Amino acid sequence: MPTTTAALSHGAATVAYDRTGSGPGLLLVHGTGATKEQWQPLTGAVADRFTVVAPDLSGSGATTDHGGPLTVADLADEVLAAADDAGLATFHLAGHSLGAVVAAHLAGTHPGRVRSLALHAAWVRTDARMAAEFRYWLALLRSDARHGTDLFVRMLPLMAFGPRYWERTDDTAYEALVGALAGAIAAGTDRQTEVDLTVDLGPLLGRIGAPTLVLASAHDRLIDAGQQQALLSGIADSRYAEIDAGHGAPGEDPEGFAAKLAAFLDERVAAEREPAGLR
Repeated sequence: MPTTTAALSHGAATVAYDRTGSGPGLLLVHGTGATKEQWQPLTGAVADRFTVVAPDLSGSGATTDHGGPLTVADLADEVLAAADDAGLATFHLAGHSLGAVVAAHLAGTHPGRVRSLALHAAWVRTDARMAAEFRYWLALLRSDARHGTDLFVRMLPLMAFGPRYWERTDDTAYEALVGALAGAIAAGTDRQTEVDLTVDLGPLLGRIGAPTLVLASAHDRLIDAGQQQALLSGIADSRYAEIDAGHGAPGEDPEGFAAKLAAFLDERVAAEREPAGLR
């Protein structure tokens, strides 16, 4: 597994990432509490035509750092360091949840590097209701750490999955999911949640020049429609799409989620190849 170094606001990080496939660069950014493994379905779907680079953010997977506070800018610097180390001068860029926020930050601060941008379950600014939710997450995580309980992972499916999941599940399946999540939640989920509390992309949206897909989940109880509209209003070349899932669409419907992103990416590559006079 390749690694590289990124300078952060409170020290440095050794960023681990996967590099798969060949073709135009595609940089993938995971969400809070996840790892680069979140992107395996999409990687499998596009590695025959993209060079896919998927880093672990600080707090996740094999990436190590100073252990102190993090910022959205820090995480964007980690993602860019992985792209640089992998030799991607320009790249398509996709992110989920906090990863989408990080991707938007990167696209706004380094617009010349980003060929297209796909944002799933992103948000512009953490409002009061979202802040209350994130503080609840932190309370659960800290209680679990003190008492050896699993309150956070029991909450996650309630927050992340939509009606289609609950219509086809039962108690046994839910308990199996909780067990799987207990072994998959990143050790630094609390640190990433602290970053969630600080999000404010407002000053950067107007600097994003890449064609952008704003992909919402129809049953997202964390990110409301107003946040999606703010992204669409703030990013000049943006369009909207929706998936029939909850906030955690990459886990709830991995094939459907990968298919929507792959279709957008293939369209963007085709558009780049089309003679300018025919666009």
